[in-house]
Amino acid sequence: MFQYWDAHTHAQFPAYDDDRDAVLVRARDAGVRMVNVGTTAKTSKAAVALARSYPELCYAAIGVHPSHASVSEYVDPSEQAVQAPPSGLQARGVGGEAETFDEVFYGKLAVEKSVVAIGECGLDYFRVNDEATKQKQRDLFIAHLKFAHDVKKPLMIHCRAAFPDLLKLLTLHYQLLTEGNPGIIHFFTGTEEEARDLLALGFSFTFGGVVTFVRDYDEVIKMLPPDRILSETDAPYVTPAPYRGKRNEPAYVVEVVRKLAELKEVSTEKMAAQVNENAARIFGIS
Repeated sequence: MFQYWDAHTHAQFPAYDDDRDAVLVRARDAGVRMVNVGTTAKTSKAAVALARSYPELCYAAIGVHPSHASVSEYVDPSEQAVQAPPSGLQARGVGGEAETFDEVFYGKLAVEKSVVAIGECGLDYFRVNDEATKQKQRDLFIAHLKFAHDVKKPLMIHCRAAFPDLLKLLTLHYQLLTEGNPGIIHFFTGTEEEARDLLALGFSFTFGGVVTFVRDYDEVIKMLPPDRILSETDAPYVTPAPYRGKRNEPAYVVEVVRKLAELKEVSTEKMAAQVNENAARIFGIS
């Protein structure tokens, strides 16, 4: 029934409040299973709730996005339901109130069978210039590393403009990584050398819609072993061709798999089967 995996998406976000059921039906009809990834306590809880409502179609990852380590002037209306941005602020980018990693709260969610990863956690220095904010992100990430180790689940890592620090932390805390299956680097945007370093640590990689309209990651994808590659949408963001200009959704992951197959010089069916096998191993899903 399910041929495809959207290994990192956000169908629980407010962006889908008006038509979520229809979006999930389209995913089911396209043969797409998904992992809805939390970025805050609220969206993590919502991801688990969605998995309860749609068993076998939806799974969940729980955690705090690094951009929520500190108060931000940016608010993302796709992620956070807002009537209007606060006075003088723009409604764009991940942002809002700062969050801590509440181990008791996340521990209660982690026991759910549908929770297959810890995150979206990691580092995001894209809009960050001060060292204090970077340190808050590093501390938050370490909390996720320890928690994932304790609950024995793989990590779902976000990294943007911060790969040197990410590699330093992962190497320093290597003992906290699950041997053979530490987790996923979602929406990988690093260099080929950084990909090789992360491969050596045991990580797998997701690629999304951006690979359908830019060539920046072609060589990395060609280099990676097939058993370390997964497909994602990161919906509602980064819609793949030929749907550019529309809100992204999990059903569109089929276009990502087609592009991955082209780059790996295999059929779409073979690529989809490989991603299914990879997801089953990493997420512990039969």
